[in-house]
Amino acid sequence: MKKIKIKTIPTKLSVKKYLDNIKDLKRRADCIEIVRIMEASTKEKPVMWGKDIVGFGKKEMTYASGRKVDWIVIGFSSRKDSISIYLTCSLDQMKDDLKILGKHKRGVGCLYVKTLEDIDIRVLEKMIKKATKLKI
Repeated sequence: MKKIKIKTIPTKLSVKKYLDNIKDLKRRADCIEIVRIMEASTKEKPVMWGKDIVGFGKKEMTYASGRKVDWIVIGFSSRKDSISIYLTCSLDQMKDDLKILGKHKRGVGCLYVKTLEDIDIRVLEKMIKKATKLKI
């Protein structure tokens, strides 16, 4: 199946400006810490994908349907109710880590946390490192 063009693509928007515009100071500090962790894990600089996602690296993802898209290796976004952490792999591969992570919600490849105080940062760092090596 050929590669599909998606709307959320890398942009020239400023990651710093995105972070500076997060009004809640605690949320902003948490997002800055996530940037530090993800940058250290990927050895990539953060790039805005669309206007709301901070992404690190780029990879071709193939869905079960065969659909292929270019997407981030890992990333995050500050949303209204939580921080969405895109690990872009099946979190089922990290069941043991999820059990000890702390207070979170999850999707297939995405974690949702209210604040970094709710989770064990060392476990999150471990999960981010794993996610950079796993496939969706």
